[in-house]
Amino acid sequence: MNKRPSALIIYTGGTIGMVKDLVSGSLKPVNFERLQANIPEISRLDIDLDIYTFENTIDSSNVLPDHWIRLVEVIEKNYNRYDGFVILHGSDTMAYSASALSFMIENLSKPIIFTGSQLPIGVLRTDARENFITALEMAVLKEFGESKVSEVCIYFEYHLLKGNRTIKYSSSHFNAFSSPNYPPLAEAGVNIRFNDPVLRRVPKGQTLFHKNLDRNVGILKVFPGMTEAYVRSILQIPDLKALVLETFGSGNAPTEDWFIAALSEAISKGLIIVNVTQCQSGAVLQGKYKTSSDLQSIGVLSGQDITTEAALAKLMYLIANCSDRETICRNFIIPLREEMTLFDWN
Repeated sequence: MNKRPSALIIYTGGTIGMVKDLVSGSLKPVNFERLQANIPEISRLDIDLDIYTFENTIDSSNVLPDHWIRLVEVIEKNYNRYDGFVILHGSDTMAYSASALSFMIENLSKPIIFTGSQLPIGVLRTDARENFITALEMAVLKEFGESKVSEVCIYFEYHLLKGNRTIKYSSSHFNAFSSPNYPPLAEAGVNIRFNDPVLRRVPKGQTLFHKNLDRNVGILKVFPGMTEAYVRSILQIPDLKALVLETFGSGNAPTEDWFIAALSEAISKGLIIVNVTQCQSGAVLQGKYKTSSDLQSIGVLSGQDITTEAALAKLMYLIANCSDRETICRNFIIPLREEMTLFDWN
């Protein structure tokens, strides 16, 4: 007799499990039992389900690297017991969390699917039911004895997306997430259609769980009119080890002497600076234009088509797990979890 598939649901909080506070009128998280009562269809799934609930459920705006570490600890402890994992999480920082876990778990051979909703579960038109149920079905699917999906993903509004390629682009549409530089892994309609050519193959190596992150990273978004004092104030943050530089277009930034000099001085003192485009779609082609060749010459690293969310998570992971600056830089510019594409624009 075949064993029923199994999944562990990890409930962190988020809109999917929120109700309106009668006093303040604002939304607040509730426990999973309240959530489960609103999705009776769960009992009809032919899946053995267990639930792990964060002791204090959180709005995703309050998510910290400590929560990512906790998620990894829970998954590691239960990794051999379940076919897949579904993480219920607020949508605002879901792309950050999915990116972080993709780096923290090496040689992942099972699906870890983040999902949530734009409307609370108790609302009549909620998107929570479909997102949750389909995520569960995908989390336990197998083919030839192996998991159909073997990576960290986000499932939202009929699309399964690669977690570290995903951004939240809408606060008002049910289709809240997009993956502009990587195709969907699957689409759910009458049938679930997987995009087999882009699915990550199940690795043969041992699954490793990394639980060290370094929070000494920052983001500087380039904008017209920024002052030297503003830029230098960020570059001089105590203990700052790495900076995500969000530039225009294909990696372009001001060529003013003070700007290049400020970045160059910071790099010479050991700061790692990576170049990521502000555009939702496309890539950094550093050195193609004069407005990015200066960055290239002073040692800014090209992020290619990596998202800001993935760049930030990757730096936190590398700084905490690499022994020296050279190793961090070398590993940043190559794909570790298919989080970026290497381009040769020459």
